[in-house]
Amino acid sequence: MGGSVGLKGTDGMVEEAIRRGARNVAHKRAKIFLQHIKKNFEFYTCFQPMGKGVTDECGIDANVVYTPSIPTTAEDTKKAVGMMEHVDLIVFVGGDGTARDIMEVVGTDIPVMGVPSGVKMYSAVFAQTPYHAAEIVNDFAEGISIEEREVIDINEDAFRKGKLLTSVKGYCLTPVHEKIQPSKDFFSGNEESKKIIVSYIAEKMDDETVYIIGSGSTTWQLKKLMGIEGTLLGVDIVKKKRLLCGDASESDIEKLIGRKNKIIISPLGGHGFIFGRGNEQISSEVIKKVGKENIIVISTKEKLSHIKSLKVDTGDVALDEELRGYMKVITGYGESKLMKVE
Repeated sequence: MGGSVGLKGTDGMVEEAIRRGARNVAHKRAKIFLQHIKKNFEFYTCFQPMGKGVTDECGIDANVVYTPSIPTTAEDTKKAVGMMEHVDLIVFVGGDGTARDIMEVVGTDIPVMGVPSGVKMYSAVFAQTPYHAAEIVNDFAEGISIEEREVIDINEDAFRKGKLLTSVKGYCLTPVHEKIQPSKDFFSGNEESKKIIVSYIAEKMDDETVYIIGSGSTTWQLKKLMGIEGTLLGVDIVKKKRLLCGDASESDIEKLIGRKNKIIISPLGGHGFIFGRGNEQISSEVIKKVGKENIIVISTKEKLSHIKSLKVDTGDVALDEELRGYMKVITGYGESKLMKVE
């Protein structure tokens, strides 16, 4: 829940996230997932706020196996999972931290799948979106293979300081499906290619536009070229090539949006996501205010060669649909490639 307020995760930071006005989106994403389930399943869940409320809203008569503490902690997740040894599939709504908690209890004994709803989702156990999660579960009922997939976590303290330290924590059994995201691929292309791209972008920037610049090593080169003290793993707001706000939250962006605005982003990792992974500060409301026509996607050709399509998961059904189709990606000085957006 810390993504929209720029916290890059909430491990040990829940109170601070709430203080900054963060919204817990897990309930909404769980509801989308459940509403798209088409098969008849026997559901097991926990008492509120760990599942019972959303199953009731969706008209699902779920069996309650655990009552959590208030506020909930990682120990509640572990205890709840320990009460579900007899189920065929464990579905959780969260991020890498939750995946790790579950893995520590079930290991490779029970298949696990995540509905993406965290800031960190580097593990290979997540569906691409809540809709895809429902599709996978529906197919699971028909009988699909399972395999061991990596559970990856990052050091959040280092992440907040602009350093990306990852490690494989273990493995979970996960359904084999094209809509399960691969493990995070950190391939991004050579530095010279990035410099050529950002030099072209910098030439095209004007003084009247507010630029919302996303995270990643390619956009970081643009920030360095302008000489601003931006963030590698955060969102920065720039006008007249001067920093208006570094490591901005969603509310910061909304306050600084002007008459003319553009978003500059790069696909993150090997997933191909341009929204919904690592840049939750650029919310659906921000995207709608800026407009699809004012989104600039940049990427090296090398990186795109490892990506089949761009992906979006803004949490807004209508906006995701609007963004789908094809989008131009700047790949060099005056060079671009049309990429499908899913």
